[in-house]
Amino acid sequence: MTPSSDKELNGLDNPSFTGEDGKHYCSSLDCAAQGPEEGRDRGPSDIKLAYTVMDVPPWYLCILLGIQHFLTALGGLIAIPLILSKELCLQHDLLTQSHLISTIFFVSGICTLLQVLFGVRLPIIQGGTFAFLTPTLAMLSLPKWKCPSWTQNATLVNASSPEFIEVWQTRMRELQGAIIVASCFQIFVGFSGLIGFLMRFIGPLTIAPTITLVALPLFDSAGDEAGQHWGIAFMTISFIVLFSQYLKDVPVPLPSYQRGKKCHLSPVYLFQIFPVLMGLSLSWLLCYVLTVTDVLPADPTAYGHLARTDIRGDVLSQAPWFRLPYPGQWGVPTVSLAGIFGILAGVISSMLESVGDYYACARLAGAPPPPKHAISRGIGVEGIGCLLAGAWGTGNGTTSYSENVGALGITKVGSRMVIIASACTMLLSGISGKVGAMLASIPSPVIGGVFLVMFGVITAVGISNLQYTDMNSSRNIFIFGFSVFAGLTVPNWANKNSTLLETGIIQLDQVIQVLLTTGMFVGGLLGFILDNTIPGWVENPQGFSKAQRAVGCYDAGSPLTCKLQEILKSFSVLLLYLTQSLLF
Repeated sequence: MTPSSDKELNGLDNPSFTGEDGKHYCSSLDCAAQGPEEGRDRGPSDIKLAYTVMDVPPWYLCILLGIQHFLTALGGLIAIPLILSKELCLQHDLLTQSHLISTIFFVSGICTLLQVLFGVRLPIIQGGTFAFLTPTLAMLSLPKWKCPSWTQNATLVNASSPEFIEVWQTRMRELQGAIIVASCFQIFVGFSGLIGFLMRFIGPLTIAPTITLVALPLFDSAGDEAGQHWGIAFMTISFIVLFSQYLKDVPVPLPSYQRGKKCHLSPVYLFQIFPVLMGLSLSWLLCYVLTVTDVLPADPTAYGHLARTDIRGDVLSQAPWFRLPYPGQWGVPTVSLAGIFGILAGVISSMLESVGDYYACARLAGAPPPPKHAISRGIGVEGIGCLLAGAWGTGNGTTSYSENVGALGITKVGSRMVIIASACTMLLSGISGKVGAMLASIPSPVIGGVFLVMFGVITAVGISNLQYTDMNSSRNIFIFGFSVFAGLTVPNWANKNSTLLETGIIQLDQVIQVLLTTGMFVGGLLGFILDNTIPGWVENPQGFSKAQRAVGCYDAGSPLTCKLQEILKSFSVLLLYLTQSLLF
């Protein structure tokens, strides 16, 4: 691979990476954490990337690396429709599940193109978000949307009957309407620049419980899938752990071609790049072998039957070769207040996660830190992506994919053209019905094993935000611990005692029920309130304003805490003066 020119290497011809003062900042991986003055003396030789943001690799490399990014995001993309299918009453309709998978591929491709070309303009993949799953499951758990008992019986389900189609499509249309309306809030926050103001009051003690509680409530879904055959599920987990942790630094020699060297073997870290895909594929292959040899039971009522590969094989023959998803394919969306408020919690969580991804992506792609206007534009375009996802009917929104940001550091290729190629791969996969059908036929325990690993990592990512705060502080320990525990306890109680929350107003009852059964909303709200109201003290007051030092406010939380302290001190002085006046 040929090194880039100095200008291309630093991406200085990209106006979106120009600071608000008109200056360009360092793009080296090593100087991303330093200030502009410190990084200015560094030369292009310090950059370890083969291709940076504005570089265009050879066309064949763009295609191969684009497919790699698509495969890296594959686990998250297919997990969302598979989880939703049960709550949409589709667990016995594999063909519709394959259509949902194809739709989320297609919309993710569109959203990725919009983000790379018009949004934050970084090499970042857009796809479905787990932050929307928790409020979605809470909304679909309302008595109005619980699946009829006959849809749980495979022998009673006729996937082509108008009655069954109406059952799942009414739920999907309700979900679409909530996503479309909630996405308008994200569009407003992004393009108005409000995201910069809100981030002043949202710190790690708000972000950590919110993201942690995105995945923790999904343990039930993961357990149900893995419990169909724990042996297969643990085998899938073992493969993923083996590849991602033990063999990640082991290179695999593969044939490659360069002009100078021609054909030769190059070390490629396949295990580090594709641990989930390789683990899933090997487990799937073993399930096929166990099915052919009749080791797995053929009796539908026997334990382990759902690990067979032949019970889902018909969907491949039924699926069309070509199917173009389109807006409103499930009907005209409907809107309810309960759904909107629930999805809003997911929108806020998704925005917080994306802001962090932008900075990480810029650092790994050899670009300067994105300025405020680029971040605002990125959040606004993500809102447009959520709007499109709602219109097309993915049952989900869209967000930046952290796993693909990490892939930039592995491949050392930060070119936007590679991500454009990946978006085109998603679009092609989305219009190919056979691709979605093949992925919908993955055995349940294999999916369960992937879920256990994936949701565990998401939980850990949420907790890792605590590295940016002082966890030796009893204040911070209390806020995080209480927020997470309340985010698990309150939804559990609300699910069991929904009748106690009834006010007599149906719409209000639904809003209360959805919000209180969404753990990320409960935990995130408590973390936000406590972090912005409980005083936090630092030993060294340098860097704080004179006004803050005058009132003794050296806050570790946010400016709102300092203001509250000032008000409370003034109130206490007034109360003391009134008491003295009355007594003396």
